Parts: sequence; structure tokens; C-alpha cells
Amino acid sequence: MKKILLIVISVLILFPTTYAQNSEAKTDSLISSVFKDKDGPGAVFLISKNGKQIYRKAFGKANLELDVAMSPKNVFQLGSMTKQFTAIAILMLEEQEKLDLKDPISKYIPDYPSGNKITIHHLLTHTSGIKDFTKMKSIQQIAQKDLSPKELIDFFKNEPADFAPGEKFDYNNSGYIVLGYILELISGETYENYIKKNIFEKIGMNHSRYASDVAVINNRAYGYNKKEYGYVNKSKISFSIPFSSGSLMSTADDMLKWQNALNHNLLLTAKTAKKAFTTYKLNNGEEFTYGYGWHIKEIDGTPTREHGGSIFGFKTMGVYIPSEDIYIIGLSNCDCNSPTQLIRDIAAATLLAFKKK
Repeated sequence: MKKILLIVISVLILFPTTYAQNSEAKTDSLISSVFKDKDGPGAVFLISKNGKQIYRKAFGKANLELDVAMSPKNVFQLGSMTKQFTAIAILMLEEQEKLDLKDPISKYIPDYPSGNKITIHHLLTHTSGIKDFTKMKSIQQIAQKDLSPKELIDFFKNEPADFAPGEKFDYNNSGYIVLGYILELISGETYENYIKKNIFEKIGMNHSRYASDVAVINNRAYGYNKKEYGYVNKSKISFSIPFSSGSLMSTADDMLKWQNALNHNLLLTAKTAKKAFTTYKLNNGEEFTYGYGWHIKEIDGTPTREHGGSIFGFKTMGVYIPSEDIYIIGLSNCDCNSPTQLIRDIAAATLLAFKKK
């Protein structure tokens, strides 16, 4: 009987080890096919299952000038993955009955053109019709200026609308800028301080922060652009410009804490959080695949929650598979290697591996 028990225990121990080794080799191969330059900028990748990491590796360099290898602990600019935090912060205010998602933005910004027709829901879902300021040619005039949220909104608010609110889905950074400003008006705090106090500190994201090129940030991964003649340091930007649509920094480990906090309802009730992960409909009844801060998609028929980010010198991507509690994130410090499709490929391979198990 003891021999049988020992055999069973041995199988249970060895199977996960073999499984992990096979999955690791497959993931390594996928990443190496994209991140081929070991002496160039790199990336950090993390995979978790049931809230526990099962893969965590760094590739390439965090700093080319100093020849510093990338580490899983490196801090990256998140770009548009910032929108997840903005959306959840808005839902936190709703849960506290400090705003209603049906509120017109004119309630908070009285002089906003047609603000009585644009709701907070429209901003969250990219269906407001507001002109995306990042597509305006004149953005170069303000890219390096430190503007207040109001000054930034004044830069684009009088631009002609692209369409009537609720008519279309069109990914829009301006809407999330307005959300950040509304958050400040309601809370009486800066966006930076609100996110730090109510999200980062609350769930232990100790290595996450509002971006800065001036502050000394431990384990910072430096951003790079690639030109025909080689790599160069990323273009300069004032972080007051991407603001609540793209100015946060984090690590792969902290982003896992973020995902786990969402799963365990540490910031919102399950009922409220569900609003972020629901698809909505346009005025004509057509459904579109975006919730609040997440694309609601699928991989091989399995529902996913996804979002990427792109900002000078950095590209990021995260995929969560709710049915399997699998989270995959990739953070890259060069605009030359987007992890978007790679993360989806890793997610598909990971999903298949667990289904086979």
C-alpha cells in the first residue's frame, strides 16, 4: 500500500514539473522568435495560473548605454494600459455614489461643447465622438509642454466631433483625459495621488507610479526607438500629455497583483467590477467588443480581456483568460518590438496546454 502511495505521489509531483518544462520551452521559443537581438532593448514576460506565476523571464537589455541586462523586476511605462486604472477608479467613485455613469460631462465641465449629450459611459467605451487629440497634427506644439488637465482639454475640446455620441466605437485617448479630469474634480486630488493612494498602495503595487523622466526610479527600464542606423533614446514627452490615458509605470509582478486584486474584488464589488468586463451596444443596437478599459475578445473561442499600450520607447500587452484564471503580460522597452500578437500567441499556447492537461 505504501509503495502504491509513493508511486501516486511521485506521478503527481513529476507531472507538473514535466508540464512546466514543456510550456516553458514553448514560451521561450515564441519569445525568441520576436526578441532576437540579445544586445538590444528587451522585454519582461510573466504568465500566471490561479494567481500564481508559472513563468517569469527577462530578455535583452534594460539600458544599452550601461550594458545592463533586463531583469523581471524592471519598471516600464505602461502606455494605454493606464486606461484600466482610470476606468476602475471611475467605477470606485460610482460605487461611492460620487458620480453616475449616465451623468453628462457638462455636470462636471459646464463649458464642454455638447457636454450635455456625452456621458461618462461614452468616455469609458470610446463612443463619445470626441476628437482624439493624439491624431491632431498640432499635437507637436504641446507634446513637451507641462499642461494642466484643463489646459489639455481646452486644446482639443473645440475640435469638430467625429460622430454623435453612441454612434460608433472609435478608440479615443481624449475621452480618458476627460475622465481623469473629472476624477480630479470629484475627488479633490490629483490623478497621480488618487491612483497612488486608492489603488497602488491599497493592493501593494509598491513599484508602480505616475511616469517621470526626472525622478530616480529604481530598476527603471530605459525606453528606445529604432532608426535605420540603430537604436536611439526614446523621444521626449511631457507626461501631463498622456495623463490618465497613458502615463503610469509598473512591473510585471505589480501587474499580477493588479489582476489578482480585480479577481478578489479588493477594489470593487463583483457587481460593479462586472461593468468593466461587459460588452455594450451602439445607438443602433450593434454590439462592440470593448468594456471599460478592456477589449473583450476571445482566443480560439475562449473569452479574454485584453489591452495593450504604446508610448514613446515602450510597448505593452496583457491578456486575461477568466475561465482558466490565466494572465499573460509582456512589457517591452522599444517601439521596435510590439508584444501584442506575441502575448496572444503565448496565451493561445498556454490555454491549449492546460486544456490538454
